[in-house]
Amino acid sequence: QVQLVESGGGSVQTGGSLRLSCAVSGYTFSRRGMGWFRQTPGKEREGVAGFDTGRLTRYAESVKGRFSISQDNAGNILYLQMNNLKPEDTAMYYCAARLPPYYRYYDPLRASEYNYWGQGTQVTVSS
Repeated sequence: QVQLVESGGGSVQTGGSLRLSCAVSGYTFSRRGMGWFRQTPGKEREGVAGFDTGRLTRYAESVKGRFSISQDNAGNILYLQMNNLKPEDTAMYYCAARLPPYYRYYDPLRASEYNYWGQGTQVTVSS
């Protein structure tokens, strides 16, 4: 059974940093199979960071240059380093995973392409 558990969220002031972690069990996913999303009440889940089929990082335009996604060598933990946080980054953050095959036409920032989700970790950024 695939399980994803996020941690590392919290409350920070504008300009602060947080590192989110997602512990994975039940399967060893490649970078192409995982990503980070966020959601605020009443809005669609937004793709934040992921890897394309060439294993290059992809980011939402709003976080580019501030966030960084990575995976540990064993593939058991997915990270999201968030720097220079802004109030608009406030959201529930989720890690997501999908099983192979990973087709070239898949969009790593599209929520509907993922089948497994964690429970989320809250990030709140105050002015």
